[in-house]
Amino acid sequence: MLFDLLVGDPKWSPHPVELMGFIINYLRLLVEKSAKENKIKLKIGGILITFFLILCSGLCGWAIERLFITFEDEDRFFILLILLISLSSALATKSLSQSVREVINLINPHDGKEDIKMARKKLSFIVGRDVHNLNKDEILRATAETAAENSIDGIFAPLFWMFIGIIFWQFNDSLPGPLTLAWIFKASSTIDSMLGYKEGNLKWLGFAGAKLDDILTYIPTRIVLITLPFCCRTKQSILTTIKQAWDDGSTDSSPNSGISEAIFAYCAGSRMGGENFYKGKKVFKPLIAKSAPKATKKSIKKILHLSLRLELIWLLGMTILIIFLQISN
Repeated sequence: MLFDLLVGDPKWSPHPVELMGFIINYLRLLVEKSAKENKIKLKIGGILITFFLILCSGLCGWAIERLFITFEDEDRFFILLILLISLSSALATKSLSQSVREVINLINPHDGKEDIKMARKKLSFIVGRDVHNLNKDEILRATAETAAENSIDGIFAPLFWMFIGIIFWQFNDSLPGPLTLAWIFKASSTIDSMLGYKEGNLKWLGFAGAKLDDILTYIPTRIVLITLPFCCRTKQSILTTIKQAWDDGSTDSSPNSGISEAIFAYCAGSRMGGENFYKGKKVFKPLIAKSAPKATKKSIKKILHLSLRLELIWLLGMTILIIFLQISN
């Protein structure tokens, strides 16, 4: 887990998400070709895609874990390295920070046209909304929102499921471990990001993946809601911050993204929400932290710092709890 903080995803190593994406695209074409416009067939096809990818991802993670557990101590180093790299692939601490900084570093006080154009291009890699007409303020808002939301999907949710896998191992090392559960979550998240749109065939094809992702992200999002205020200084109390974030975030149609954006908005002091366009269609998201100022480069960097600080606290807390469980046993 600290491996990702230090080096990020190894560039020389094929990323599991790329393979997942290739499989999802291939299976999507097969299902759409077979189901055509039939909603029931599309929905069943989406369930089968989700089941297949979850099963394959979980089995691959489980196989690596079996190798790590069954190898003798003197032969474990190489397998341990593979396990650490594989776990690192499920976390996006460094890649998220780099992607966000690439956008905000192109925003300058002079508002140069070439910088804005390139910032829109970089932003399009990490958001689903239309970016071609966004001005500087809207680029910064979109970047702040994706930094907040993706911190859950890319860091805290996989970290949570890794921890659950480690807890499983405390009772029986034959159970799914940290890599199995992390890759299952990553598969679910990838399906949701690629198919989880409420338009056309995807409304039915991505239904199962989107619902599964909501379920797997539900608890981690609420733990972040409760724990993030301990990492920041706000004018109001921690309980008030949590309540305000809950009230604002709960109005979002998503059970998780609104809450994740809201707690980061209040802790970083950055207003979020408003008018967005998705493939030309206007969508208005509820305003969050209305009294806070617009997103700035400083507030976005604060979101990244808060995310890193909370990740370290989670890691410390998990380590203490695991040690306690081992002593108890």
